[in-house]
Amino acid sequence: MKGFINIPAKRGIGLLDIMPTLSVAAGLLGIELAQTARAAGPDFSQDGAPFLKKYCLECHSGDDPKAELSLEGYTDSASIVKGRKTFEKVLRMLAIGEMPPKKKPRPTVVAVETFTEHVKAVWDFSDRNAKPDPGRVTMRRLNRVEYRNTVRDLLGVDFDPTESFPSDDIGHGFDNIGDVLSLSPVLMERYLDAAGTISQRVISANPGKPAVRYLAGIYLQPGGSTTKNQFRRMDPSAKDAKLSGPFTASGGYLKLTADAELFYRATLYAETKSKEPVKVALYIQGGGVKEGSSAQELAKVFGGEQPRLKGAKILKTFEITARDAKTPQTVEVRISRIAVSNAGIALVKPTSGKPHAILHIRHLWTEGPLETRPKSQLMLLGSNSDKPNTARQQEIITRLLQRAYRRTPTKAETDRVLQFANAQMDAGLKWEEAMQKVLQVVLCSPKFLFRVEMDDRPSAPQSRAINEFHLASRLSYFLWSSMPDDMLLDLAAKRQLTANLSAQVKRMLADERAGELGRNFVQQWLQIQRLKTVAPDTKLFPAFNEPLRQAMLRETELFFETIMKEDRSVLDLIDSDFTFLNAPLAKHYGITKTGDEKPKTLKFKGADFQRVLLPDRKRGGLLTQASVLTVTSNPTRTSPVKRGRWVLEQILGSPPPPPPPNVPELEESRKALSADTLRKRMEIHRKNPSCANCHAKMDPIGFALENYDAIGGYRTQDGGQDIDAAGEFADGTKFTGSEDLKTIIRQKKELFVRCLSEKMLTYALGRGLSYYDRPAIEKIAKGLASNNYKFSVLVREIVKSEPFGMRRGYKPED
Repeated sequence: MKGFINIPAKRGIGLLDIMPTLSVAAGLLGIELAQTARAAGPDFSQDGAPFLKKYCLECHSGDDPKAELSLEGYTDSASIVKGRKTFEKVLRMLAIGEMPPKKKPRPTVVAVETFTEHVKAVWDFSDRNAKPDPGRVTMRRLNRVEYRNTVRDLLGVDFDPTESFPSDDIGHGFDNIGDVLSLSPVLMERYLDAAGTISQRVISANPGKPAVRYLAGIYLQPGGSTTKNQFRRMDPSAKDAKLSGPFTASGGYLKLTADAELFYRATLYAETKSKEPVKVALYIQGGGVKEGSSAQELAKVFGGEQPRLKGAKILKTFEITARDAKTPQTVEVRISRIAVSNAGIALVKPTSGKPHAILHIRHLWTEGPLETRPKSQLMLLGSNSDKPNTARQQEIITRLLQRAYRRTPTKAETDRVLQFANAQMDAGLKWEEAMQKVLQVVLCSPKFLFRVEMDDRPSAPQSRAINEFHLASRLSYFLWSSMPDDMLLDLAAKRQLTANLSAQVKRMLADERAGELGRNFVQQWLQIQRLKTVAPDTKLFPAFNEPLRQAMLRETELFFETIMKEDRSVLDLIDSDFTFLNAPLAKHYGITKTGDEKPKTLKFKGADFQRVLLPDRKRGGLLTQASVLTVTSNPTRTSPVKRGRWVLEQILGSPPPPPPPNVPELEESRKALSADTLRKRMEIHRKNPSCANCHAKMDPIGFALENYDAIGGYRTQDGGQDIDAAGEFADGTKFTGSEDLKTIIRQKKELFVRCLSEKMLTYALGRGLSYYDRPAIEKIAKGLASNNYKFSVLVREIVKSEPFGMRRGYKPED
């Protein structure tokens, strides 16, 4: 038998002779039994069931158990795993002291902790050894941010159609969780209204006439004309440039931009005594004019040798035949998509020896852009003009549906929309009006409003890869909070997205749209979206105002975006040597110089931010940013409890249980605030036995941050007494202040990395995590540890994880 040594039966061998062999055998047997015990995991029947029998089964057993909850069947580890949801409630009731009832024998705090740790150990062992399970995601409605961004990227319009939408509900800390994103009648009405507004802004059924902009001759440059005449005189023989010309108008005023096609015109007449034709040149210069006219060409006009005409490009030369102010002549040239600094007019020199003419310029003016239809309309309704109308319409609708539905539409879907469009035109609508109706239908379709992942095997329990189009949507809404772009859709159509996943993640993180991850994920993970509504007592904290509020939020966003864009270690989120400051925030932090070897005095321009190397470790990392410190405080004072709980929940992933009922809050009167330090008042509060256990975990963390007041300003005293920021964790680790706290958390990096992985995976999936997601979390954390904790690795491991890229059918336990 494995683990035993066979002893041959020989005569003459005594007990003393075989003792060494028996000792070896016993040792090997003990090792194997220990390994077997570890392989089997914690044994609830030995370590947990006695607790239930002593404190719970008296009420929760038999034919009529209290609260209709029977715990009789929970006798071993397997039953605890199977009844996880029930036992989560049991542990919660034990933690807050609701059970057992006060009249029954009650366990000590240590006994409850030991029982809880054992149950969690059973679950932990089961989770680590469970078969991979991708779980299921509820069909998700686009939340407000996703809807706004999707409309922007689908139609090329940049306005917010969601201003009147109701707020999205929050689940598991985020507003993109499928289970809570319901569709109320009010929201449906808003969708209908928004679809109508969007369709009219995107498609113009009756385009307006091109705009016309005039600049009168007396306002042309060089300035200084004082004549009351409406015409500006240009006499090349004059010594003053204000009289001799050439004259120019600002390209910005005339709207000569890179995205417009328009006519540039001049209205004028000429005065001459010569019979030689009078000619003028219209020219442009600066901006997007890459190549000007040659020196030979410029020499043909008066003033062509002047520095003012350097780089000018002569567009066209015209003969001026008008000789009367009553019947001036207009000349024009078409300019196509060139950004211009100046548009000018110059008189062409006559043949040598001939007298020159004098120009009288009424105005320089433009008409355009000539295309008055919205850019979105050209993008949306553009097609190959060589095709018949029917084929062009099918091309347009198919393209719209593919981008709106985030997948290739079926023939039946396309035909249905085509029939609807034709019916609208048969009813007398213009084609553009019919397409407005089509767009409204598409924007109100569940296939647009929801992220639909159709499943041809909804009841099959086996895990399988999701459709490539579904993968493209999961990826884009995770990183961009918007629809897949054409590259993702093209790869999905070719079934090549999975094979190019790493390259696409790298590309998408470099895209400016990835800033949505920095805003949406970070604000909700850190709970700093509450900064928009917090109201600190301005009498106690007069420095707090709207510019400072905005600066606090922006610092955190820029900091996270830098970690992401520079692909830094996620551990830098805990402690770093840099941050982003503007003038209000730098003043609030008391930072006047950089932390360089040769410190530089900080200079700011308005409310602009700049990256700053910090002079010490009082700042640096999320824990000491004013955004976090403010939302974890009360209006009148700091809150070590809130700050400690925040660190446990959002940074270490170890949330404490909810507080027991009927525990009084600390007194908030000004007399109480000034009477003693907060630490001393908290010590009195913790004398309540039901509070002491959880506060022992939260308060030390919170007190480490006591040097920061309720709006994140640094201080050394509270209530007129020196602040004591020292503390000790349950494991005996001692610390003093935020610097030590950051060091300790970086040392406990496994907890932070696992917590961050859980938060971001929740955000990426749009569902709460469950026990079967544990192997995926462990794999993500392991991948980070193996690659220097780089941010891109975190994202890559998430999108390559089984919950993100796989699916399964419905199970009864769901």
